[in-house]
Amino acid sequence: MSANNVERTFAFVDLSGFTALNEAHGDEHAVAMLARFRKLTEQALGTDDMLVKTIGDAVMLAFVTPSAALSALRRLFDLAEEDSDMPLLRGGAHTGSAIAEDNDYLGAAVNLAARVAAYAGGGQLLVTESVAFAATDLDEVISFVGATSLRNIAEPVDLYEIELNPRSATAVDPVCAMKVSTTKPSTVHLKHDNRDLWFCGLSCVSRYSTAPELFHNADIGAAEVPRR
Repeated sequence: MSANNVERTFAFVDLSGFTALNEAHGDEHAVAMLARFRKLTEQALGTDDMLVKTIGDAVMLAFVTPSAALSALRRLFDLAEEDSDMPLLRGGAHTGSAIAEDNDYLGAAVNLAARVAAYAGGGQLLVTESVAFAATDLDEVISFVGATSLRNIAEPVDLYEIELNPRSATAVDPVCAMKVSTTKPSTVHLKHDNRDLWFCGLSCVSRYSTAPELFHNADIGAAEVPRR
């Protein structure tokens, strides 16, 4: 390795459904949510962990070891889960070499981590094999997703899911993509076409009932986050 070529575990995490949230609740709400997300990220990071940069509604993170990455990512997902107003997160991580330049990292390992994160669904943390080995050492529950074709990656990549909250009674509002608890009194429940749907409030229920076909692809049932 050259002087500026380093090995790190790279991770990208973003807010699932952020575009829908922005459209439904407005720019000010979206900006405030991004600030809260960054604050939660900073709280979750350890001493040697690095928040490299923010990219829209995503954060790019770098860690010295896969174990450090997994520990911080679990803390971040747990903090977001505890925040009832925070949308579901989705993330991906990969370990490899990259070029360090001006507090940023460039290279194929970074690109692969970004592609893994983009493949994840809401509430899902996906990792490559290099990170999955560390997960077993930490007694994490993992499941094999399969050899997966990722955009602009030549060969299929073996992906693994880190089980975060397998028994969480959480749904996603099909209109604004906000995470909602199915047991919270303020959550609105609607049964439509033999499907159970949960909404963050009456305004989203009204939008859905006016034109449910517009939100068909976003419908998410309770206690089950969609998997790609």
